[in-house]
Amino acid sequence: MDLRDATLMFLAESGEYPELTRLAESAYDDLCLGREVPHTVLSDLLGEASGQGVLRTLRRKHSAAAFESIISPICREIDRQKPVPPYRGPVREP
Repeated sequence: MDLRDATLMFLAESGEYPELTRLAESAYDDLCLGREVPHTVLSDLLGEASGQGVLRTLRRKHSAAAFESIISPICREIDRQKPVPPYRGPVREP
């Protein structure tokens, strides 16, 4: 499953949740137009889906492998885009 299909799955499950619908629709539309979706939007999408119980619903409806194939493209894209904080070395106690 690619990122566009994954956001479409969230859009299909978001009917009762206006904020989740808005996020999923925005991400899906941008992807259909060939635009990159910022990692912040994708993170908000997962957070809203989690808070509304949609992740739980997807997990119940689908096998473990199918559930992973739905959320993995979103998680990979977040990981790809999200800046990595600089390494500051070990913390030393005074």
